[in-house]
Amino acid sequence: MEGMRMCESGVVQADDVRIIRALQVAPRASFASIANALGLTEGSVKRRYRRLCADGVIRVAGMVNPGALGQSRWLVRLRCRPGSVSAIADALAKRDDVNWVALSAAGCEITCATQSRTREQREDLLGKRLPRTAAVLDVNAFAMLRQFMGGRGHYWAALHGVLSPEQEAMLGSEGPPFTEAPVVARDPVRLTAEDEEILGSLAADGRASLVDLAAAANSTPGRVSRRLHALLERRVVHLDVEIAAAALGYHTRANLWLRVHPSAVKSVGRTLAQEPEIAFAAAVSGTYNIHAVAHCRDLDELFEFTTDRIGSLTGLQSMEVSPVLRHVKQAGTLLYGDRLVEAQRRA
Repeated sequence: MEGMRMCESGVVQADDVRIIRALQVAPRASFASIANALGLTEGSVKRRYRRLCADGVIRVAGMVNPGALGQSRWLVRLRCRPGSVSAIADALAKRDDVNWVALSAAGCEITCATQSRTREQREDLLGKRLPRTAAVLDVNAFAMLRQFMGGRGHYWAALHGVLSPEQEAMLGSEGPPFTEAPVVARDPVRLTAEDEEILGSLAADGRASLVDLAAAANSTPGRVSRRLHALLERRVVHLDVEIAAAALGYHTRANLWLRVHPSAVKSVGRTLAQEPEIAFAAAVSGTYNIHAVAHCRDLDELFEFTTDRIGSLTGLQSMEVSPVLRHVKQAGTLLYGDRLVEAQRRA
């Protein structure tokens, strides 16, 4: 990425973007390792990282995958009474079992994603609380059937090429950012009290040291290191590098709802996962069988992307493009305007 992007409290420079990419590749890499790979000083990397976090451009956090615990994930579309949508969206964003909330450009629709850790928690939200909310006119819930794009740091394809292959190799790897797999594990992981403490600490800071994680879990750094490796391997948690897309010049985002011929769902989903504009894509139940989230620089770029590249996909039957009016929460992080503002910890 060339040049620089302006943000409210400063400038996101080319070296900042390179540091963001390095964190995508290795979220827990030391500042010294990142500096060595990028040809910067350790002090410079540390200062830039702290400024990016303080400015709400990025946040590194451990995100629990309920599918690894045997729980399904759902996308929900709510149609609300005029004047009530912001209050409902803000209330949903405060819930630990809701990790993504957005208001559509229509102004009366909320799209959210559940992250329930238990069936009871999910049924309480979808079966009781939302339907009984007077200002909610309609609730449509869609089970996620297969995720094609998402997971660790969105591993956003838009940042591919920021670092050379040699630089990325120098950073090492903490496993692939995302590989297509069943949404719900057939052999669920049973978490221990120690696991819960580790996950709670990572939710607040995905780069927390092993010493800090051990202190939180009343354990030793060696034991915590082994347990963290196991949790990452079993996909119980992924280290997410959340990015405020607008800070990098991507000011338009939209929910895409695609109706695809059943025989083409996999091919279309996998194609979407390779598109630089796509940050999330999944097969879902319901009338529209693929849902995706696109980030573009402006509405014209969104138009070109959806008409020329998405519109020409084999098997596509119809598509609804719903621009996002306000993004309230993403991957457990609240937003104010176009900046990340708060880490949400699981209760």
